[in-house]
Amino acid sequence: MKKKLAILLTIILIISAIISIYLLNQNKPEPKPKKEPKTQIIQKPKTKTSKLSLIMVGDALLHGSVYRDAYKNGTYDFTPQLELIKPIIQKYDLAFYNQESILGGVEIGLSDYPTFNSPWEFGNAMLDAGFNLVSLANNHTMDRGEKAIQNSCNYWQDKDVIATGSFCSKEKSEEIKIKEKNNITYTLLSYTYGTNGIKVPQGKEYLVNLYSDEKAKVDIEKVRDKVDLLIVSMHWGTEYKTEPTEEQKREAEYLSSLGVDIIIGTHPHVIEPVTYINNTLVIYSLGNFISAQSTNNDYNTMVELMTSVDIIKEEKNGKTTIKLDNLNNELLYNYYQKGSRWTNFKVIPFSQMNETYNKDYKRLYDKYSAVVKMYDPNIPVTPLSA
Repeated sequence: MKKKLAILLTIILIISAIISIYLLNQNKPEPKPKKEPKTQIIQKPKTKTSKLSLIMVGDALLHGSVYRDAYKNGTYDFTPQLELIKPIIQKYDLAFYNQESILGGVEIGLSDYPTFNSPWEFGNAMLDAGFNLVSLANNHTMDRGEKAIQNSCNYWQDKDVIATGSFCSKEKSEEIKIKEKNNITYTLLSYTYGTNGIKVPQGKEYLVNLYSDEKAKVDIEKVRDKVDLLIVSMHWGTEYKTEPTEEQKREAEYLSSLGVDIIIGTHPHVIEPVTYINNTLVIYSLGNFISAQSTNNDYNTMVELMTSVDIIKEEKNGKTTIKLDNLNNELLYNYYQKGSRWTNFKVIPFSQMNETYNKDYKRLYDKYSAVVKMYDPNIPVTPLSA
């Protein structure tokens, strides 16, 4: 009997132990899952990039034979003279030229050298081709006096372009027009060394921007921090000289020190070198664009330059940088047929040149390409077509 009781107690204890272990396991909190180590994602600052393309040509100097060639059926039509240039210009966001002979219109009578006046229809053709940056400050601005300048102002005032360097009021001369395209703000300033001895009326200095270091400094400081791209057109230098003067070089250095991005040179009627001063692109002279200027020496007033460049804007960490890229230069040829009446004016890119226009064009290409590269052999020039 005692033995049976001991066995029963043993069984009870074993069962109690099993129940206790079970109950303990039921109340035991589940182990917390192991935490995975955190992966820190570092985001790199994003760079926003914007681009603007610019193309530049030189002087539009409309001698009588140029506008007479354009006169057909009672009106002036310059579009055939520009038909090979237009498809090129229209590929660019911005396109510059110098309106050397003032657009005073037919109202006051058209005129030739030495005091020029040109028809508004030429401006129409240039706008149609895609030009939207126009310099009006040059040595011929005062040729036909204040009336021609007033007519020029009337022509340009309602055009969606920056046409600058000649104004009809002090107030207008102090308004620097700023435009924006492709997220890039830009403006053009324009100056001339003089006006062929024709005096600007006292108190009306706004009629044409005569260059001085002081004036340029005031204008540039007024606008430099308001635009991404600052272009300055300079009517300077010595006619028919392919080497820039010391004064041109000094002024280029000075303008570069003020933060100008691109300096466009006009007036010599011939090509001068293209180079960089610090971060400033300097085109000392683009030469003529269209004219009937007689060849001064080996077609130097008929071979001209068309320069293009991309403006790249980068925005990162609140900082904006501007750089110039994809610089290129193409020679142009101001073709016309001579005879009792000079006719068939046409501006021809050298990439489309052939012996019909000039039998010696390959030699001319080599000669004037060397002028473009005079200060920097790495400056590119568009090659001739095969």
